This record gives sequence, C-alpha cells and structure tokens, in this order.
Amino acid sequence: MRALSRKKQILGLIGWLVLAYIAAGIGAVASINAASFYESLQQPAWAPPAWLFGPMWTTLYGLMGIAAWLAWREPGARPALVVFIIQLALNALWTWLFFAWQLGAIAFIGVVALWVLILITLVMFWRLKPLAGVLLMPYLAWVSLACALTWSVWQLNPQVLG
Repeated sequence: MRALSRKKQILGLIGWLVLAYIAAGIGAVASINAASFYESLQQPAWAPPAWLFGPMWTTLYGLMGIAAWLAWREPGARPALVVFIIQLALNALWTWLFFAWQLGAIAFIGVVALWVLILITLVMFWRLKPLAGVLLMPYLAWVSLACALTWSVWQLNPQVLG
C-alpha cells in the first residue's frame, strides 16, 4: 500500500464513491420512466421485479467505489483503474441504450461488453488487492443476470426493442 495520509485516504474513498455514483446518476436520468417501461414489456418468468433494481444498483455502485478505492491505494493500479472507468462509462451508457433509446440489439452487445470489462477489472483488482476483486463479484453476478435478461426481453419484445 502506498503511504498516503489519512486525509488523502478519506478523500480518495469519497472521490471513488462520487465517481461511481455519478455514473449511477447518468444512468438514472435515462431510467426516469424505466419502471413503467420495464413493467410494460413482456418478460421471462424469472425476471426480477422492477422495485429491486434501485436498491441493488445503489449497493453495487457503493461496492464498485470501495473496490476502486482499495485498488487505487496499491502501486501499479493505473491500468486497472482505467479499465474500471471505461466499464463504468459503459455501465451508464447501457441504461440509455435500453431504456431511453430502446435499442435491444445494441443494448445486448453493450451489456455483454460490460460483462467482459467487469471480469477484466475484477481480475486486475484481485491482483492488486484480493478484497477489491471480491467486492466486484456481486456486480459481475448481477450483470450476468442483466445479460440474460436483456437478451430475453429483447427477444420477447422485438416490436418495441427492435
């Protein structure tokens, strides 16, 4: 771990959390009407209820920010943090692709690319600080579900998500 002052540690944690929640906010703007849109779509029987997404994503963004902070504290973290920021941007973009622009195929490609970037980030974080990688596991699991759900909802609603 780099020798960072307590103040820099705290500011770093706040900074990474703020960055994660900025991405959440960008996605939230695109999903203002997401709950009603989501419920209007044909869904597979295993689809989570709309009310679950907000609390789940709030938790996941917090875990992402903490994981990035843990990685940031380690020497040689820059490449992993660059990948982290890229996947965070793609995460925010996906909400626009699916909910705002209703582009099913592109949203599916985007969520698969996001899954790959999360996996790469998880491995890179793990190598820096195993706990940072562990904290991304729920995120990878949730986006695994999102991949399957995006595909299924797109296939069940080609007239809407063409």
